[in-house]
Amino acid sequence: MARLSWASIALILILAISFAVEVSYAGGEGSVTIEQCPPACDYRCSATSHQKPCLLYCNMCCKKCLCVPSGTYGHKEECPCYNNWKTKEGKPKCP
Repeated sequence: MARLSWASIALILILAISFAVEVSYAGGEGSVTIEQCPPACDYRCSATSHQKPCLLYCNMCCKKCLCVPSGTYGHKEECPCYNNWKTKEGKPKCP
């Protein structure tokens, strides 16, 4: 059986940590990239019965703000841009 060198172990740990950081969507504005918006919004909208509009507006908001609040509901204070974007009627635009 081959033995792993310290360099191999360090590389594995770095890759594991970078993967863990990449799938974490909590954080402030600019905490996600445009490429990360669809999976972040998939999770954000996973608990609603209105999937299509939720995904449409979540992705629109994510692409503008580069942020999606953590969880499936609430926590909008994590993303002020996401939280403060309103419709013409003054209602929240972002789910």
